Amino acid sequence: MKKRNLIIIVIVALMGIAALVVVLMRGQHSSFKQDYHIEDVESITKIFMADKSDNQVTLSRVEGDSTWLVDNKYEASQPMIDLLLETLHKMRVRQEVNKAAAPNISKALASNHVKVEVYQKVFLIDWFNHKVQLFSHEKRTATYFIGHETQDLVGTTCFREGDKIPVIVYQPGFRGFIAPRFIANPLPWRSHKIVNLNVLDIERVELEIPAAPEESFAICREGKGFFMELLQNHQRTPGFDTAAVAQMLSSFTNLNFDEYAKAVPKIELDTTFSRTPRTILRITDTKGETHELKTYLKYINPDDIKNMPDTTMYQVFDMDRLYAVLDQKDTVLIQYFVFDNILKPASFFLGKRQAISPAK
Repeated sequence: MKKRNLIIIVIVALMGIAALVVVLMRGQHSSFKQDYHIEDVESITKIFMADKSDNQVTLSRVEGDSTWLVDNKYEASQPMIDLLLETLHKMRVRQEVNKAAAPNISKALASNHVKVEVYQKVFLIDWFNHKVQLFSHEKRTATYFIGHETQDLVGTTCFREGDKIPVIVYQPGFRGFIAPRFIANPLPWRSHKIVNLNVLDIERVELEIPAAPEESFAICREGKGFFMELLQNHQRTPGFDTAAVAQMLSSFTNLNFDEYAKAVPKIELDTTFSRTPRTILRITDTKGETHELKTYLKYINPDDIKNMPDTTMYQVFDMDRLYAVLDQKDTVLIQYFVFDNILKPASFFLGKRQAISPAK
């Protein structure tokens, strides 16, 4: 009898253990799908990305600020950062890859991927549902290998370090694949901001027009107001259009360029940028920091420089965008539309309403 009872107890215990194993396995599978994303993106301190083309970038959060830096040097584009953080937070596992296809997908991931390392601020002591947190430090909490899109263009192949098999990830509610959001090239991550100044933060705005020095001028702060002077003789000019000047000064709030000028044709490097700039804009804030923007005409077809070098034939120029060199470092493209209120000659503010010809 005792032996029979012992057997029953052993059987029940084994059944309990089996049931526990099943529950744990289900829990692990469910956890695998639930914890693939980054739950607390606000704790992310750094994201490092590298691809197979030797591109790499480090995006780091400035402590105590919402600003992010690219390679600890350049201000990052906040919309780009926000989209990346949103992706890390919302991405989910759609499915594990088919076991038969796993070797080929793993091989494809090994040869072409973007490695993404996520670092977060964690605490050595984190008790009572994060109410007691002590001894913070930075820790790499996840490493992903982002691959190519699936055939339906909704999922993206991905492998997370520590897992055994690749998966297909997607973002619920987003019709597309998330791979293009993980970019290892540093340039697209850099901010396009030139200045972001409230009128009260502007000390001086100077526009030099080399081809028409009599039209070069400066708007200078004087107390709570501004005065206008011509650069040619540094004389004040009374009677300027204060409304037009106010509109111009307001343009420096969130002033951005269009894009970085990548792969500028050599013929333009040798000709366009060797010429005198079309305009030279200098913006100085009340802290004494100055930003300079030199503008140059952009040909629609660079070969026209050889065929039609006459700069009075302005129909050969791009009527939408200009080249610009920002702070003597970066060559960028700016839009006439954005700078329409800024790159106007002195006569415009003196009631003559004359704009600079695109060909000048």
